[in-house]
Amino acid sequence: MSDEDIAPGSDVEQEVLDDEPKSILLGIIGQLRKGGDLSRVTLPTFVLEPRSMTERITDFMSHPELINNAPLNTDPVGRFADVVAYFLSGWHIKPKGVKKPYNPVLGEFFRCRWDFEDGSTAYYVCEQVSHHPPVSVYFYANPQNDIWISGHVRPASKFLGNSAATLMRGTHHVQFKRSWPGEEYTVTLPNVYARGILFGSMYLELGDSVVLKCPKNDLVADIDFQTKGFFTGVYNGVKGRIKRESSGEVIYNIAGKWTDSIQFTKASTSEKKTVFNAATAQIHTKVPPAEDAQEEFEARKLWERVTKGITTKNLDYATKEKTAIEDNQRVILKERAAKGVTWQPRFFTGPVDDDWSFGLKE
Repeated sequence: MSDEDIAPGSDVEQEVLDDEPKSILLGIIGQLRKGGDLSRVTLPTFVLEPRSMTERITDFMSHPELINNAPLNTDPVGRFADVVAYFLSGWHIKPKGVKKPYNPVLGEFFRCRWDFEDGSTAYYVCEQVSHHPPVSVYFYANPQNDIWISGHVRPASKFLGNSAATLMRGTHHVQFKRSWPGEEYTVTLPNVYARGILFGSMYLELGDSVVLKCPKNDLVADIDFQTKGFFTGVYNGVKGRIKRESSGEVIYNIAGKWTDSIQFTKASTSEKKTVFNAATAQIHTKVPPAEDAQEEFEARKLWERVTKGITTKNLDYATKEKTAIEDNQRVILKERAAKGVTWQPRFFTGPVDDDWSFGLKE
């Protein structure tokens, strides 16, 4: 796809690399075959987003107004629709062009809280429990509003020619434990595609199908994140249906763009409602611990100098500091192996049936 394939004024955020960074990236890609695994490739700092994957996951929790009152809703279909809208709301938060968050080191963690206008507070912690393959496990709780979200992300990156794909594997759960015990919503994630890495403009797309289920209430949402082909498709499109899983009865049709607005249309009446508008939605500010209270392997402190280099465009400094972190990890792993010590997560236990449980260690 060439630059001309992207219409002027479209909502695709493009990035055109200068000759030097482009040649560096092409040199790395030139060592790969189509379908090759990118997880062990050390990427240059100019393609990095200045935050860790352990923090980036918090984008999912940026619009709590869509779910904070869901436990009070006595209609199971209404609760399900709230969870679907909430799931679709955070994807618009992304850097311009194609940027990849830092690949967290083993034992790295990010924690924060949100203070909401209704007087409630939500808490979040994410820990990197595996480096190869990368696995980030997270837990979010708003106890006052009875909202509990947990899951893990196992991204696997593949080189596809002029694109690179990040396959977002993992399990994700939403629960209202006190209000609706035994009711659990399970969610899969769309895959992420970096387009134009060999020629043309670089841009990011979400693609493929995801499924959101609540088995207890016999509800399922099949959602397709649409991508733009040469002749068909749209940029950033979302299309899907909320239906009864047992009968296939469609309750709502879903349509819109994850970068813009999303509408639910009631199948029985054709009544349409905008459930999310990225242009007007407020991104709630997360509050991490104060800098002097952060620990060595707390994400912002760990990557602080790399972030400074990227944000001030001093990429040589950022690369030096990133290399120092990676070298230190190799030393730690070597020392641990020599002593026969098996590393254990601090905040989570598992996996059991490919799932993790939150639980602080002493």
